[in-house]
This record gives sequence, C-alpha cells and structure tokens, in this order.
Amino acid sequence: MSDTDQPAVPATPPEPPQREKPPREKPQRFQVGGNQRPPSLEHEQTYGFGKKIDAFDDDMERQLQEAMGGLSDKDLYGDPAEQARRRSKPGEEGPKKGKVFRIHGADVFIDLPGGRTQGVLPLLQFPDGPPEIGTEVDVHIEGFDHANGVLLLSRKGAAVQADWASVAVGMIVEARVTEVNKGGVTVDVNGIRGFMPISQIDLYRVDDAGQFVNQKLLCLVTEVDPSERNLVVSRRALLEKEREENREKLWHELQEGQVREGIVRSIREFGVFVDLGGADGLIHVSELSWQRVKDPSEVVQPGQKVKVVVLKLDREHRKVGLGMKQLMASPWDDISEKYHVGQVVTGKVTRLMDFGAFVELEPAVEGLIHISELSPQRVRRVIDVVQPGQDVQVMVQGVNPEQRRISLSLKAALPKEPEPEAAAEEPEEEETPAAPPRPRTTPLRGGIGQK
Repeated sequence: MSDTDQPAVPATPPEPPQREKPPREKPQRFQVGGNQRPPSLEHEQTYGFGKKIDAFDDDMERQLQEAMGGLSDKDLYGDPAEQARRRSKPGEEGPKKGKVFRIHGADVFIDLPGGRTQGVLPLLQFPDGPPEIGTEVDVHIEGFDHANGVLLLSRKGAAVQADWASVAVGMIVEARVTEVNKGGVTVDVNGIRGFMPISQIDLYRVDDAGQFVNQKLLCLVTEVDPSERNLVVSRRALLEKEREENREKLWHELQEGQVREGIVRSIREFGVFVDLGGADGLIHVSELSWQRVKDPSEVVQPGQKVKVVVLKLDREHRKVGLGMKQLMASPWDDISEKYHVGQVVTGKVTRLMDFGAFVELEPAVEGLIHISELSPQRVRRVIDVVQPGQDVQVMVQGVNPEQRRISLSLKAALPKEPEPEAAAEEPEEEETPAAPPRPRTTPLRGGIGQK
C-alpha cells in the first residue's frame, strides 16, 4: 500500500433511535392565573398576547350582541356636536366674570374662573377702546373653538360677531368711522371691524383724520381675509371712480364767466385748489380778495365750500383759472366820490420800490408816491425819506378808476415855509447941485489956426 493511500474513513454511524417520551399527564384541577387549561378543552387558539377559550368567547359574543342589539355608534358614544353644546351651554348660564390677560390684534383674551379656562371675544365689543390688562368683564359663553382650544365669548349688549360673507372685494359699503389710529382710521362695516389708511380717506392729503370720526362714508372694499379678520376699505377709490365719470361732463359744461360752487382741497403759497366736481381749478392768491393776501389760509380752509367765477379756461391742458373777489363789492367802484385832486389824506406806507412808495389809503386801495414827489430836494433812495409801516400825509394828484390808480404827493402836502420879510427901504440921498465950471484962462491948443 502506497504512502498516498488514505485509510478508508468509516461512515458516520446512524444515531440510535430515540425513545418517545410518554405524554405528560395534565393536572386535573384548574388554577386561576396559571398557564394550565381545563382538561375538558382540547382545542386551543392563540389570540392577541395570550390564548382564549372558544367556548367562553362565543358565549360572551352572544351575550354582548343581545345586550347591545339595535344600538348605533351615536347611541353608544353620543353626538360630538351635542356634547360641545352641552359643555358651552350658550344662553343657559348667567354671565361669567373674567379678567383680560392679553390683547392680540382684533382679539381680546379672557381668563375665566378655574385657572385653565380661557376665552376670546372681538375687540369690536369694546366701543370705548381696548381694555387694560387685568380689567374684569362680564362675558357669555357662545361656543367652543376646537381648532384653537378656546371658548368663544361675547358681551351682553355689545356688537356680535358679524357675517364675513356680507362683504367682498369690489363691493360698495357704508363704513362708520369709529376712531383714529396709527396710519388711518378704524371703521365699522355691518358689525365687522375694518381699517382705512389715511391716504385712502380723500382725494387729497388729510392732515387731521379726527374730523371724520362718527361719520358714515361710502367706501369700496379692497381687501377681505376672514381667517385673519382683516378688512380694508377705501373711500378714495370710490371718489376717483365717480370723479372720472363726471370729468368729461363737467368740461362740456364749463364756460368763462360762470359762477360755480366748489370745495377747497389744498392750499399753497401761490393760491388755492378748488374741486369743481370732476376737475380742479386754481384761485391765484391775487384773486382771493380785493385786499392784499399774504397767507391764503387766512381766507379759506381745506374742505370749505366756496363760490367762484371761471376766469380762464385752457381746454387743451385742462386748466381752469378761478376767482373769488369778483363776487365781492369792489372799493374802486365809488373811488371818485371818496378822493379828488388836491385832497390831503392820511395813509400807511406798505411797499417801497426804486421808483417810489405805495401808500394804503383804505383796505384794498393803494396809491403811489413817485420818487420825484417825495421831497422838494432831489431823492436818490426812497428809504431815505419814508419807511414801511410809516403813517404819512399825502395830497391826491390824480384818480383813475378804470386803471385803479391814484397818484399821490408827499412834498405837496408838506406845510409851506413862511416867506422872508421884505428888507427895510433905505432913505434916498438928496441931490446936491453941481458947482459951476470955472472959466478957462488959457487958450485951447490945436485947431486949424488963426486967420
């Protein structure tokens, strides 16, 4: 046998047959709480985390069906909506007293007795303004907000929660201004608390929004968000819409010389803008009054209704020139009866010019003292003779009612200086007779000679 030959490995001997163990006898008694089962039950079934007995299960099933036969889930568990109503009981219980513990936006949060019960009601139900933290209020429970877990409250006699379906973007509504706040005013629209920016109150700038409090204004709804309880309205949008409709009609009717009624919209240093109901016209400061006007706000105020005369129309550029003083009596109408040439009157110097000084004789009536009429001497500067505000006596030298001019003279009204007395005449000297000439004693020289 060679070295490479391996000895045959004997096959693994088969395992000896195992003897079957005799079945273990089960105890004959039933122990509660153990793992043993009654000997009379042969079939076992796994159920859940343990085992159940088919006979017990069937019997229990039959008894439950007999006891609950004909009952629905609503009868067994109750109606959730009814349970919520039972918890809130609106109107059945008297008012509850709570304390304000937080104000957020348009909501006021109330802490009710019990420490863990909280409710909310709209700020709209406090017409006197937001309450202070810690203020006690009487409230009624109206329902329960399952989404936020708070009670819905209300105050007796206060505004109730409004129907947001009654407003929509683009709708024309009547808004009552309740208060002025930062950036605009608070309004009430059908019980809904809304906001109107100050720039949307009128067509022109509004400096004092308090003048609109408690007024009812027609407005256009621009924003509606019921989930955020946000309502924004604009009166300006509605006014602009109406203004555009009336603009063309007005321009067809306007004519120079017409008397119209308008509303003062804005005031500037150079004049006043008046809304004629579709177009704006300008009253220049010189056309406001016959008297000289330094500040137009001394004559009219924004929002004031005024009567004006159409002085000039520029249809190409859509410009209108207006006047107010034309509807007032002019002091120049009877000026010739008040002043005549040679009359000495008293006035006040109002303005100085290089060519002379203007003197006010009465309101809206001025005359001019030419520089040559200021003094008998030559005047180089007007300010060297008179000053603004100085009272002077002048003589009327000319009246022109058509051109509304009065010529005055200061030097002509000056008191005349007394003339110097004539010098005393000197006595005339008496003439003395001339002495007779003496006779010549010498002959005259020259001549033609003697004969």
